Amino acid sequence: MTNVRTRFPPSPTGYLHIGSARTALFNYLFARQHGGEFVLRIEDTDRERSTDEAVKVILDSMEWMGLDYDEGPFYQTKRFDRYREVVEQLLADGHAYKCYCSPEELTEMRETAMANKQKPRYNGYWRDRSDPPGEGIEPVIRFKNPTTGSVVIDDAVKGPITVENSELDDLVIMRSDGTPTYNLCVVVDDLDMEITHVIRGDDHVNNTPRQINIFKALGADLPIFAHLPMILGEDGKRMSKRHGAVSVMQYAEDGYLRDALLNHLVRLGWSHGDQEIFSVGEMTKLFGLDNVNSSGAVFDVKKLDWLNQQYIQNASTDTLATGLVEHLGKAGVSTENGPAPALVADLLRDRAVTFAEMAQGAKPFYQAPTEYDAKAVKKQFSAVTAEHLQLVHDKFAALPEFTATAIDACLQASVAELEVGFGKIGLPLRIAVTGTTASPALDQTLAVMGQDRVLGRIKTAVEYCRSL
Repeated sequence: MTNVRTRFPPSPTGYLHIGSARTALFNYLFARQHGGEFVLRIEDTDRERSTDEAVKVILDSMEWMGLDYDEGPFYQTKRFDRYREVVEQLLADGHAYKCYCSPEELTEMRETAMANKQKPRYNGYWRDRSDPPGEGIEPVIRFKNPTTGSVVIDDAVKGPITVENSELDDLVIMRSDGTPTYNLCVVVDDLDMEITHVIRGDDHVNNTPRQINIFKALGADLPIFAHLPMILGEDGKRMSKRHGAVSVMQYAEDGYLRDALLNHLVRLGWSHGDQEIFSVGEMTKLFGLDNVNSSGAVFDVKKLDWLNQQYIQNASTDTLATGLVEHLGKAGVSTENGPAPALVADLLRDRAVTFAEMAQGAKPFYQAPTEYDAKAVKKQFSAVTAEHLQLVHDKFAALPEFTATAIDACLQASVAELEVGFGKIGLPLRIAVTGTTASPALDQTLAVMGQDRVLGRIKTAVEYCRSL
């Protein structure tokens, strides 16, 4: 195989969503597997909708995903002179022409075609005319599409796709204000950047025959086209925001691990046997277009949650601690005067689906409860509870080492002395130190919180119980 060069060309008109992220990943993996280059191109010719903020989101998303590109980012708005040069070449070679139709005339063409039950499109009125145009009309430049024969897309995913040239009209390649259009820019960029494989979503299938004809008019070799299956929601419909089609950075914000998201993305339309979990190294080694399915792939948030939980459970303590501190910080919680984040993260790793969820569970380790769960208080707190908690407080205060083993022994001794079930002590104690009835194993939770912090919270709870 010749030197492989792939590209990812997002439009900066909004956030980088899951579908685009999957396309970026597949291009990245294919280039890396073949020792080729991966190019980032910003298709910003839509000046009204493109923003600098959206460009930044794209670059931030690529960095967070770890999809390092070898060249770029290239911006189409900085290549207008090159596009105009190619348009002039097409005009000179007879592959393009000036069209002076007014908007009203174009509307009339479409309406006439529809009335005749034909496809509404431009009818080629100025294709072979040489008479002078009307005054004051700036022309558009149209590509002179072949009128006979067919275009065959030898698609690396979908197989051969044949489109009759008679189905295609003479598309505009340059607007009347001199700005080039999408299909021209893409061809020129792919040609100049020596792109060998165009891997993109199958919503571009309709553009491909038009682009192939422009490639041929320029006497250029065609890249290999691979159209990826559409990503669907769990209801089988095209993915939208309600299915989870949000910004890639939203997943980062919500506490998903990068590798878990990439793992889920790579399985959207690609498989390797029955394997579900892939490291980035494994993806790079195993990925191939021959194993990409042609049917739609379902984005399953529950599957992503499961994957993320697997990655959290198997992550290094340092990775967990870093993620926990970051997400506690976003929640306004400082870890400076609390237990080591690594200890807290290790304790919570088996319970958390995301870092955001882990941070929520970690708050009690760094902040004393400002209120207790109302339902739990009604069931568990009373004057008698105050005496039980006071006994536990005194036993804890006497411990020379505040370890999980010593804590458990104290609790068992308290239960035996009071002749009550463990729940009569365990539940009120959990509420006292965390504010809720949910936490990891009580002895481990208390050990990580630390003796002074636990004693202070029990004392507060005792006073609260006595005030009831």
